[in-house]
Amino acid sequence: MRKVKILISGRVQGVYFRLFTQNKAKHFAIKGSVKNLPDGRVEIIAEAGSMAIEKFIKWCHKGPVTARVDHVEITELQPGELLTSFEIH
Repeated sequence: MRKVKILISGRVQGVYFRLFTQNKAKHFAIKGSVKNLPDGRVEIIAEAGSMAIEKFIKWCHKGPVTARVDHVEITELQPGELLTSFEIH
């Protein structure tokens, strides 16, 4: 099991990025959350097997067609208690 924090900057707020992210996370069976940050970035916490996380990260570099991703920052996290769903905050 792998857990990461993904920070995405660009035109990622006001373009349904969080909803598209939730749908993609469900597609890859990823648990975690997505939220807008006050500085205009989007923060994703994602937990799944390594292959699913890699595919999800690859998608995050593109995002939905409504968005423009300029930068993606990945931070490895220590897995804690297992997450049970993928939520929008």
